[in-house]
Amino acid sequence: MTAPHGRGLLHLAAALDQQAAFDAASYVGPAQLAERGGLDFVTLGDTFARPGPDALAVLSRVAPATRRIGLVPTVTTTHTEPFHVQAAVATLDWVSRGRAGWQLDVSTTEGEARLFGRRHAAPADALWREAGEIAEVAARLWDSWEDDAEIRDETTGRFVDRDKLHHVDFRGATFFVKGPSIVPRPPQGHPVRVVDATEGPARRVAARYADVALVRVVGPAQARAVRAELRDAAAKFGRDPDTLRVLGSLVVDLGDGERAAEPGHGGGGPRQTAQGPLYRGGPVDLAELIAAWHASEAVDGFHLAPVEPHRDLERLVNGTVALLQHRGLFRTFYPGCTLREHLGLARPANQYAVTGGAS
Repeated sequence: MTAPHGRGLLHLAAALDQQAAFDAASYVGPAQLAERGGLDFVTLGDTFARPGPDALAVLSRVAPATRRIGLVPTVTTTHTEPFHVQAAVATLDWVSRGRAGWQLDVSTTEGEARLFGRRHAAPADALWREAGEIAEVAARLWDSWEDDAEIRDETTGRFVDRDKLHHVDFRGATFFVKGPSIVPRPPQGHPVRVVDATEGPARRVAARYADVALVRVVGPAQARAVRAELRDAAAKFGRDPDTLRVLGSLVVDLGDGERAAEPGHGGGGPRQTAQGPLYRGGPVDLAELIAAWHASEAVDGFHLAPVEPHRDLERLVNGTVALLQHRGLFRTFYPGCTLREHLGLARPANQYAVTGGAS
């Protein structure tokens, strides 16, 4: 069963993206700041379309410098081996002691395809179907080790109970994976799956597989409609809709000081831009916007991307988050240790241990 999830549980996350920052150490301070604010998780984007550090590797460096905050790198499932993807995400969960997630994304351009030379670019619908299959096989591979499969018996020299390792024998449209994994089952069972569900092709994958769905919308009515659609679709896939958290994604420009939100921002809602919905105003009005959207059941929380990473993240934590904490709308401490606990999500049962699947 999942933990009760009422209106009192507001979830907040922030992006750590920085332009032309290749030193992993430059991401440590912002992550620690977000952790001091009690945020559920931080994200770090990644793409084959432009130069940049490997997000998963960077957050593996951030992990030992933090203690509670969730760490969610973007992982592009196109052109990458599903077996390697799941092993890398599982490793991040071990390194962070149960705080890993991964944001699934696809690569649609021919230029990106040429970097690998394996196949041509494909339509977004097909790539998102593949991403869903990778989410599925990742879960099976994480379950391919039962939780007590490791024996580590020095007297007999046995490291693992082979009866508790399972072949997954998964065949997708573009790949086949036999298994089992080479990494023991992660601390969270399944690291948290995040999907940007703004666009249609990704929405079905989010409804079926995501623990957290991000939606880039400009008003609470639109957000409420998308949230209802996602929850309804999740139910049709046989999921409990309460196991899906829907967060509104906003780009935030908190400027140089407190001021009223500009026209079209703040209480009037964000403004659509090429980068996504943009809020430009002060920390106080942003807190009001977050509280109002959450109270109206438009979203379960927010994912906020600072325009100016260091300035805006500091104003977000010390201003907006502090106000929400003062009003009793957001936590003042982490009640648990894992990202699933922050989100109020149960640790999944092992499908092979429960069903007795054959190895």
